[in-house]
Amino acid sequence: MSATIPAPATATATATATKNSTAGTKLSRRSHLAVYTLQILLAVFLGVASAAPKLIGHSSAAEGFDKIGYGDWYMYLVGGLELVGAIALVIPILSGLSALAFMGLMIGAFITQVTVFDGEYAITPVIFFVIFGGIAWVRRNHTAELVALVRKRL
Repeated sequence: MSATIPAPATATATATATKNSTAGTKLSRRSHLAVYTLQILLAVFLGVASAAPKLIGHSSAAEGFDKIGYGDWYMYLVGGLELVGAIALVIPILSGLSALAFMGLMIGAFITQVTVFDGEYAITPVIFFVIFGGIAWVRRNHTAELVALVRKRL
């Protein structure tokens, strides 16, 4: 009985397999525009309605962060992260990574809602988590491009 040992995969074979596996995920122009429109709407919401009150120290944001107990520095940090993430959400090569980062932020927001605010609005971060998960999935090719670019530079 002789065992057949497969030949090692070459770079060309790997690249072809990768290309074929992502070929089925190509979005139609209409779908791409719909997802990009969603990204823009989320970026505007996150930048204006969510980050701005934190960054200007609005009393409604300050009261919430005082209840959390980390002080003003944490409010400014979260506001800054939201603003940077909102900008990155509309930059094609950063959009997938931004959506992943927002998923992490939504996990923290959910935990905070449940532990500090008694779950009053706990569903909101869950909804955003799902939306950002969809964007991260659709834009996963951009994330792969970014990873390849960073690896190439290193």
